[in-house]
Amino acid sequence: MIADRATFQNVLAGLRIDFSPKVSWWWPVLIFALIPIIRISINRYKRYLQMWKIPGPQCCHPILGNANIVPSFYRFQGIAPHVLLFQTLCGFARLFDKERLFRFWIGMRPVVAFYKPETVEVVLSSSKIIDKAVEYSLLHPWLGSGLLTSSKDKWKTRRKMLTPAFHFRILDDFMPIFNEQSRILVNKLKETQNSKWVDIESFVTLCTLDAICESAMGIKIHAQNNKESPYVKALYEVGEMFMSRMMRPWLWPMMFFSLSSYGRRFHKSLADLHNFTRWVIRNRKTQILKSRETNKDDQDTNENGVIRLKQRQAFLDLLINHHLKDPTLTLEDIREEVDTFMFEGHDTTAMAISWTLYLIGLDRSIQQKIQDELDIIFGDDSTRPITLEDIKEMKYLECVLKEGLRLFPSVPFIGRMLQEDIVVNGYTIPQGTTCFLFTFMLHRNPEVFPNPEIFDPDRFLPENVAGRHPYAYVPFSAGPRNCIGQKFAMMEEKVLIANILRNFNLTSIDPRDKIHLIAEMVIRPKQGLRMKLTPRW
Repeated sequence: MIADRATFQNVLAGLRIDFSPKVSWWWPVLIFALIPIIRISINRYKRYLQMWKIPGPQCCHPILGNANIVPSFYRFQGIAPHVLLFQTLCGFARLFDKERLFRFWIGMRPVVAFYKPETVEVVLSSSKIIDKAVEYSLLHPWLGSGLLTSSKDKWKTRRKMLTPAFHFRILDDFMPIFNEQSRILVNKLKETQNSKWVDIESFVTLCTLDAICESAMGIKIHAQNNKESPYVKALYEVGEMFMSRMMRPWLWPMMFFSLSSYGRRFHKSLADLHNFTRWVIRNRKTQILKSRETNKDDQDTNENGVIRLKQRQAFLDLLINHHLKDPTLTLEDIREEVDTFMFEGHDTTAMAISWTLYLIGLDRSIQQKIQDELDIIFGDDSTRPITLEDIKEMKYLECVLKEGLRLFPSVPFIGRMLQEDIVVNGYTIPQGTTCFLFTFMLHRNPEVFPNPEIFDPDRFLPENVAGRHPYAYVPFSAGPRNCIGQKFAMMEEKVLIANILRNFNLTSIDPRDKIHLIAEMVIRPKQGLRMKLTPRW
């Protein structure tokens, strides 16, 4: 036992125990490292509080968010998950119809749905809110960072470069393509006259695929005559596997998707698509270089029987000529843009035409008015090619098309990502939020379109359009990032519908309340669009 204090201190000194306070070197480092984490957490919590002030569903999984309801869609036998998802979104929109704005969560990512003209305008008219939503990144393996998926400076550069390809004088050169492919479509439909009904969507889709291939790439793939062609099968397979991935959030990570059967099928078909597009680009580049040397650029046929055309290649030629002047635009960049144009200009146009024909087939009086207009232009000649001047005279048909796009916009929603806070309707919507522009419900605003479910082309007569909010109707989006090909699409749609109605009377088999909608990249019917066609002459 230690007897006194002095002895105790001597013992401690011998043990070399130092009780003097010391600060370890790693404490400041730890504190310094935690500061940004704390700031991020505080900012996220503030955004979280801001989001909960916005109307929306109260039940929310802490990790999955409102996406936790998606797996439950697969429990219902006989009802496609795509159908239930779209019905759920429309149900939320009805629930918050007074505010016409609601929030929900996909995982831990906040999303705000807009479907009121004034709020949609805030997003679409902005020159800053041009970045696409995260979901568009799922298209990158297919489309790369082309015009649809690119952002900021790259998007602005590509948009400026591609705009001349859609000048009206160049679009006029595409009229022979639309006439030829619609003539083939009419002949195909004539072959079905003994059938009780046809699925008009399947016929129209193959027609628009032929038209876009010839317009964008300058080649004929004869999809209407050979729906089993490798390119057609690969295109459909890629689209189907992409939507399978979209509906399964657990497949969104590329690693999991690539290991799945969906991913393996997707990548195989995607390789076929990309290789075909690259082949077309390389051959066209060689042809252009030869033509510069010989001043000749005639039509030729390759060993596979694919016809290449000198004219009507404005889109691809523009890109290749730009590449030859500025090699920073690579052949792979061109592939991205051609695939993007094929993707955007094929299915969207097909569904716009199909839905409009279906609606026309439900209303005999509207159909008769269109045919009366066409008879004034063409008389009883059902085969004369349509000209640009004829297109301008189809004023009532244009109203019908616009009303069809109001009820069934080809793209039912648009996604944008906020890079800074915005204030809408008194609500602060924080940076990092996905803006979900719900076009389908925007077009059903009863304050703008009374009795919104009624098919009434007179809504688009000049006297009825005057004074309407410019963002109440946006089937081709609006603002700086609107659809670059909307004039191309309207021309094609008019030609195809006019040539069908010059030859047939249409009757839709199924009423609208029997049609189940699927919201994919385009809005389509689950069971097709059954129609009866009878010859007019």
